[in-house]
Parts: sequence; structure tokens; C-alpha cells
Amino acid sequence: MKVGTENRKQIAFLVVLALVAAIVLGRMYMGKPTVSARAPIPAVTAAPDVKKPNTQGRTRRKDTRKLPLVASLDPTLRFDLLKSSEDQEYTGGKRNIFQAQAEEIPKPVVSAVKQQPQIFTPPPPPPPPPIPLKFYGYASKPGEAKRIFLSNGDDIFIGAEGEVINRRYRIVHITNSSVEIEDILNNNRQTIPLPQG
Repeated sequence: MKVGTENRKQIAFLVVLALVAAIVLGRMYMGKPTVSARAPIPAVTAAPDVKKPNTQGRTRRKDTRKLPLVASLDPTLRFDLLKSSEDQEYTGGKRNIFQAQAEEIPKPVVSAVKQQPQIFTPPPPPPPPPIPLKFYGYASKPGEAKRIFLSNGDDIFIGAEGEVINRRYRIVHITNSSVEIEDILNNNRQTIPLPQG
């Protein structure tokens, strides 16, 4: 089997790719500059002495000490920086934030007159809805029970005493001028008069 002659282009491409990878890795690991000495840390002075009002209305002088500017991530311990932070004095409010003291909360003044406890009374239940039927008329034949005509919008219902119409209303009593209807769902009775005219 001839490996070199069949895939010459692929082998040449792999060789070039391996050379490029070797050059890139060599630059990554070999080309870093080394730090031979620590750079000096320049000192920065604060702004000139200016009075600034604080939130409590008092004025306070701004610190004019020289503070070093840290320009590198040097892990050595700097005692001069620690000393400058120890010399600062807390000049906050009057309360010591490091003591666990609760401020005294004034107790509410209780009046001498005792108030009567209010007893909750639930509101009365709403009245049942009115029956929307209107007495349209009646019909009677000799020897038969009196029948009435009731309307609800465009619908007209015909019934006799004791019958249920519209699956909800029972006809209780029929007279010549009115009809007594019972709402079965709400247990409500209503007398509907015959309109005059």
C-alpha cells in the first residue's frame, strides 16, 4: 500500500498545519517578557484643602495627606499603607456602630377612655332578583282551568296554576287582574299585575 503517493496534498497540508501550530505555541510560551525589577510606586497628593458640607449641615476638612497609588499587584506586605489606614479616625454620627444598642422607641400613649370592641356584623344578603316576566293576558274556556300568557322579551309562555314555566318560575295563583309567581331557584314570590291599557 502506497500511503505517500495517494494523499500527497493531505500530508502536505498536515505538515504545514503542524508547523504553524508549533510556531504559535513557541511564541505563547517562549515570548513572554520577564519582570526584572519592581517599578517604583508614584505618590499621589490629594486635592487642595477644601471645605465640603456634609449631609448634617456641618463642614468638614478634606484630608491632605499623601496617599500612594498602587500601580502593580505586588503581593508583599506594605506596612506604610497599613499604618496610614490605622491612623484614620471614625467621625460619623453620635451612635457607635460597633455596639449593639437598640434605640429606644417611645411607647404609644394609651387614652384613659377604653374603646368598646367593635363587633363585626356581616352585611345582610342582597335581595333576590326581581322576576322579569310580564303578565300578558289570560284565557279561559268553560270547564277548563284558567291559562295565562307571560312574556319575557320576545318569548311568550303559557301556563296554568301549579305549572312551571321557563324551568324556573311556578305559577301559584291566577286572578283576573294579576298573577302570583314563585321563583324556584331563589325562593322568592312576586305578584305581577295585568298592565292597564
